[in-house]
Amino acid sequence: MQDIIRQLEEKRALARQGGGEKRIAAQHAKGKLTARERIEVLLDEGSFEEFDMFVEHRSTEFGMGEQKVPGDGVVTGYGKINGRLVFVFSQDFTVFGGSLSATHAQKICKIMDQAMKVGAPVIGLNDSGGARIQEGVDSLGGYADVFQKTILASGVVPQISVIMGPCAGGAVYAPAMTDFIFMVKDTSYMFVTGPDVVKTVTHEVVTQEQLGGATTHSTRSGVADLAFENDVETLMQVRRLFDFLPLSNREEVPVRLSEDSIERLERSLDTLVPRDAAKPYDMKELIEKVVDEGDFFEIQPAYARNIITGFARMGGRTVGIVANQPMVLAGCLDIDSSRKAARFVRFCDCFHIPIVTFVDVPGFLPGTDQEFRGIIKHGAKLLFAYGEATVPKVTVITRKAYGGAYDVMSSKHLRGDMNYAWPSAEIAVMGPKGAVEIIFRSEMNDPARIEARTQEYRERFANPFVASHRGFLDDVIMPRNTRFRICRALEMLSTKELENPWKKHDNIPL
Repeated sequence: MQDIIRQLEEKRALARQGGGEKRIAAQHAKGKLTARERIEVLLDEGSFEEFDMFVEHRSTEFGMGEQKVPGDGVVTGYGKINGRLVFVFSQDFTVFGGSLSATHAQKICKIMDQAMKVGAPVIGLNDSGGARIQEGVDSLGGYADVFQKTILASGVVPQISVIMGPCAGGAVYAPAMTDFIFMVKDTSYMFVTGPDVVKTVTHEVVTQEQLGGATTHSTRSGVADLAFENDVETLMQVRRLFDFLPLSNREEVPVRLSEDSIERLERSLDTLVPRDAAKPYDMKELIEKVVDEGDFFEIQPAYARNIITGFARMGGRTVGIVANQPMVLAGCLDIDSSRKAARFVRFCDCFHIPIVTFVDVPGFLPGTDQEFRGIIKHGAKLLFAYGEATVPKVTVITRKAYGGAYDVMSSKHLRGDMNYAWPSAEIAVMGPKGAVEIIFRSEMNDPARIEARTQEYRERFANPFVASHRGFLDDVIMPRNTRFRICRALEMLSTKELENPWKKHDNIPL
């Protein structure tokens, strides 16, 4: 018995050593933690239970039969974050460069199956050189197996990908299908084809960082949701996001007790919107002043900044926030902002997270670039997402809500549950000046008359009362009462039941 115990401990020590001290030192020299160190930072202390520590690859080609490391380049298992269950896989770059083999993939698929059975999120820590070339098509098959599990788990349990090193070729598609992607600046990158291939095919000279670094994907492509300075900061922010999310589509949103009274008034909001309709203001100020304790976790803050998305709590319960940002492009909707918000709304709807929408939108961004790139289809994604969502939806129009963009931003017509407006709200087909120039085109030679017509239109339509008369708004509220009214509405809607017509699935305009 003692011999078996000794052998067990030796095997465990060998598995924990990964690729050996030299490769661990090389990992640290790059400013990166090892696979196991990352799990220790991510999970509650002592909570990790490992699966398949002794699994080895079965390849014999190209001398691989003599190169076997227990665990085969990925650490898998489950643990807890602030006491709540989560499944984790962490690729080990010190073992065959974290490359994916058939058994490596099987380990990942195993925890994904288990996560779906018990209803718990999956967090993947990616740090891999890609497919294990020595295994050929077996490795490609492994990737496809992981892809399929990711697809089946989508909308069942939250999935978070953390890119903490290279992620290239086929490896990028599993993270791309998960709900959130975090990246580490300067040490992680994602691309389908690397700089060398790009140079050969298109003759473009580009670095790994320029092509697929954290800054590129969090600001330009929108592939990544957030980028942070180092491994530890990134993992701590994953913990923070995790706290806002339900464990599965069968669970309610988590509740966190707060001393921030739902009846708190915020009088500074009464003067937030400038008198001059052309002047911007920061919508984040409104969000932070109405949510519990000002705690707002923004998603994709550096991408499509004309719309804001993120998580907060109101009355102690998680809500998803979507808001136009007048500080950027006057809050117009464009292709990128429509896609960004649509995906966020659909995530919230998957996991029973109520959606609070703050509206100040002058319309869709005009121009040939937007039209040629398909703003019609992309704008329809946001429209579709709001229209199909069955979770509680509370909307507050703070200023402009013009044209089709009024409809799109969670209007009453898209089954908005409670739709409020501030007294400063302007709900119309378009702004007064543009409307008058169309309606009274024949009077354009008389500036005084046009000015009078503009003022007349403003008084007639640039206010919230016409929409209130039609029942398109449930109430016109004082800005200072916004938090109180939203919290009360969400409390009332907590038992909401609504089902869409039966279908295999919808056909959102992708």
